[in-house]
Amino acid sequence: MDATRTVGVEEELLLVDPETRTVSARAVEVLKANREHGGGRDPHAASDELDKELFLHMLETRTDPSASLDDIEAQLVAARRTAGEAARTAGVAVAAAGVVPLDGVEPAVSPDDRYRAMVETFGEAARTSQTCGCHVHVAIDSPEEGVGIIDRMTPWLPVLVALAANSPYFEGRDTGYASWRTQAWSRWPSAGATEAFGSLAGYEETSRLLRMTGAARDDGMLYYDARLSRTQPTVEVRVLDVCTDVADAVLAAALVRGLVETAAEEWRAGGPLPGWRAEILRAATWRASRMGLANSLVHPAERELAPARDVLTALVDHVRPRLDAAGDLDRVTEGVERVLRSGGATRQRAAYERSGTVEGVVDDLVARTEQSWQDA
Repeated sequence: MDATRTVGVEEELLLVDPETRTVSARAVEVLKANREHGGGRDPHAASDELDKELFLHMLETRTDPSASLDDIEAQLVAARRTAGEAARTAGVAVAAAGVVPLDGVEPAVSPDDRYRAMVETFGEAARTSQTCGCHVHVAIDSPEEGVGIIDRMTPWLPVLVALAANSPYFEGRDTGYASWRTQAWSRWPSAGATEAFGSLAGYEETSRLLRMTGAARDDGMLYYDARLSRTQPTVEVRVLDVCTDVADAVLAAALVRGLVETAAEEWRAGGPLPGWRAEILRAATWRASRMGLANSLVHPAERELAPARDVLTALVDHVRPRLDAAGDLDRVTEGVERVLRSGGATRQRAAYERSGTVEGVVDDLVARTEQSWQDA
C-alpha cells in the first residue's frame, strides 16, 4: 500500500443530566430523536448516525474512512453535533470523558441480548467498566500484514495512552491516575497489551484459545490494545481515552496512522520483532495511565524511563517519514506541544481547581464538548 492509508475514528460519549451532572440512562430516547429528527441526512454519512453501547448512559459515533485528517476532523465535529442535538432533544447533554466522573447512578444495560449476556457472564468486571474510548482504524492490505503491524507497533501504544489520558475523576474523586479508564478497562480478561503473535496463524490461535476459555464470548470481545477489526480491513487501536478536544483526537489518529505505516514498512522489510514481554508492556501502560504526560514514561527504543517530552519526541521521530509524506508533520508537532502544555487530564484537574467540585469538572466537560461542535 503506497498511498496514504485511510483512517476512521469511533468515539464513545457520555449522556449527562445537566442538573445533577450524573450520567443519564437516556440512550433509547436520544437514538429515537436522532432517527426522527436528525438521521438520514442526504448525502448519507457515518457522522449522521449514532449507535448504542453497553450501558444506556453512553453513545457511539463514527466517521467514514478518509485519507485526509482535515476530513476526519470535520466528521468528528459533525458526529458530535449529531449526538449533541439529539441529546438536547431528549433533555440531556453529551460529554467526552474516559470514565463517569460522578457516582450516584446504577448503570442500566442497553436492551440488547449480547450486552445482557456480557454482564451476566462477566459480572462486576462488566458493570464497573463504564469507560469511553476513542478507537482508531487504519486500512491494511491483508490480515497477514495487519498482524505484522500489530506486533511491531505494540511497544509504542503506552505512549498514546499518556497522550490521550482524559479520565482522572471517577465516582466523585480524583483517582490519582491521568487515565483511570485504562485501569478500569483492564478488568476485561481479554484486554491489554499482547506479546508478538508472529503470524496470522498465531493471532488466530491465541484468539481461539481466549474464546475457548470464555475470556471472550466472540471476536468482538477480543479487547487487545491493537487488533484486526472483525468487520473491516483495518487494524484497530483501542488504547485511547475519548478526548474532550477534537484536535487531540485528530493528533492521536495521525500518530496511530504513522505507527501503522511505519510498522508495515518494517514488516515488508522482514525486520525482527521487538521482543517485549507482556509484563513489561503492562507496566509501561500502567505508568502511562498513572502519570499521563506529567512524569517519565517507558522509552520504547531505549527501554528505560525518560521524560514524557523525550518519549513523545522519539515517537514523532520514529514515524516522521510517514507523517511528512501524509502532510501531517506540522499538525502533529503543534499538537504534541499543545498536549504537553495541557492535556485532557490536566484540563479536568484545572476545572476542579477553579470550581472546587467534581460537578464543576462535569460542567467544564459538557461545555467543552459542546463547544467542539458549536464553534465549527
